[in-house]
Amino acid sequence: MNPDMFVILLAAIVHATLQLGIGALLLLYHSSLGKHVRKKTRQLATNYIFGNILLTALAVAAMCFGVDIVFQGPMNPAMLTIITMLLAALAVSIWTFYYRWGKSTELWLPKSVARYIDNRAKATNSNTEAFGLGMLACFAEAPFTFILITVAANSIISLSEGLQILYLVIYSVISILPLAILRIAIRRGDTTAEIQKWRIRNKTFLRIVSGTGFLVLGLFILAFKVIGG
Repeated sequence: MNPDMFVILLAAIVHATLQLGIGALLLLYHSSLGKHVRKKTRQLATNYIFGNILLTALAVAAMCFGVDIVFQGPMNPAMLTIITMLLAALAVSIWTFYYRWGKSTELWLPKSVARYIDNRAKATNSNTEAFGLGMLACFAEAPFTFILITVAANSIISLSEGLQILYLVIYSVISILPLAILRIAIRRGDTTAEIQKWRIRNKTFLRIVSGTGFLVLGLFILAFKVIGG
């Protein structure tokens, strides 16, 4: 496989391991199931996912344009070296403070931001509001996803024109797969309480997988794009 394709796929998988999108969707489900019929809740969840994937796709496309304009093509080895160091720093951040310590799945977000997302989830009653909440959750995760989107964009513009749109779509779809899986699980009868308990039990595992993903991505770029490039 072309190293650039592997970078895009790996960055998308690491993106998918982050938990803010899942957390906000669970809040939406928890609030909506108490106010609406299940069909309405499913519509809200679908629009939430559409909002999330649209902003992700737009961010990747904008970053492709930005990287191409600034660097006149893919990044040079010196810039990629800086990227690998940032990925390593983010790996440490995931391991240490992405999740707050304790028996919960609270994330690193400032209390005011977390409270705002919680309030928006509780107040969401229309498809437009759910769509906006999906975009909000995607944007709030930016301190961790920005570097992943940058890495993916850099590799996308290294591909042939025929593959660029395909891999932009692939990245966006992979990044929201956990949201789609959550929607399917709840439709098949799993409860939000059961899913939340699973997240709490497996918090350490999720922390290790996410952090290791950032580190592996950085090492791969270092090996195949900096040293081997």
